[in-house]
Amino acid sequence: MPPLPQIVPAAFSLAAVFAWGTSDFLGGYASRRVSAFPLTTIAHGSGLVFMTAIALLTRSPFPSAHAMKWGFVAGLAGGAALAIFYRALAAGKMGLTAPVAAVLGAGIPTTFAIITEGLPGNARLAGFLLAAMGIWLISRTQDGTRPEGIGLAMLSGLGFAGFFLCIKQAGDGSALWIAACSRVASFILTGLIVLKTRDFSRIDLRTARIGALAGFLDISGSVLFVRACQLGRLDTAVVLTSLYPVVTVMLARVLLKERLTPWKMVGMFAALIAVPLIAA
Repeated sequence: MPPLPQIVPAAFSLAAVFAWGTSDFLGGYASRRVSAFPLTTIAHGSGLVFMTAIALLTRSPFPSAHAMKWGFVAGLAGGAALAIFYRALAAGKMGLTAPVAAVLGAGIPTTFAIITEGLPGNARLAGFLLAAMGIWLISRTQDGTRPEGIGLAMLSGLGFAGFFLCIKQAGDGSALWIAACSRVASFILTGLIVLKTRDFSRIDLRTARIGALAGFLDISGSVLFVRACQLGRLDTAVVLTSLYPVVTVMLARVLLKERLTPWKMVGMFAALIAVPLIAA
C-alpha cells in the first residue's frame, strides 16, 4: 500500500491520543472532588450535544441501522468503562492506573485484529511490542507493589476493549453520527445508574465545566478513532490511540506534580519510538 494511506489513519490515531489523554486527566482530576458516575453522565451528555450539533451543522449523512446498532453497543461498553476508569484515576495515581487500562484495552482488540486480518509487517509488530512495553513501564511502581485503583483500571480496560471492537464493527458510516450514537447509550446507562443509586453528589459549576470539557474531548477522540479504524487496520488504530496515557502522565507531572520516575521516562521513550514503526 502506498505510504500516504498508512500515514492518514495514523494521524487520526495520534490526534485521538491527545484528545483522550487530556480528557482522562480532566475527568480523573474532577473525580477527586465528586462521584464518578454523575461526572461521567455530565461528560457523556455534553459530548452527545456537542457532536450532534456538529453532525447537523455539517449535514453529515445519517448512518445505517447496522452502524447505529454497533455504535449503541459500543456506547454501553465505553460508558461504563469510562465511569469506572474515572473512579480508578481518583482512587490511585493517574500515572499508574491510566496505562494499565490502556494495555488491557489495546491487547484484546489487537489480538482479535491479528487473528481476523492477519499478521502486520515486521516493523509494526516491533512497534506493537515497544508500545506495550512503554505503556507497561509507565505504569510500573517504583517498589513493585500493586498501586491503589489497579483493579478498577483493569475492569475499565475490558470495557474499552469492547468499545474498540464494536466501533470497528460499525463499518464505514459517518464517524460523527457513530460517535453520537455511542454517547446516547453511555448517557442513558450512566444516568440510570445515578438514578438507581441516588448518587446525586453535589457538583459545583467549576466541576461541571471540567466534566463538560472532558466530554467534548472524549467524543472528539472517539470520532478520530472511528476514522482511523475506517481507513486502516484495527490493531494499528488501537495500539496508537492506547498511547494516550503518555499525555495523561505528562499533564499529571506538570499540573499535579506527580513524580516521573526513570522507568516512566524509559517507557515514554519506547512509546515515542513505537509510533513511527507502527505508522510506517
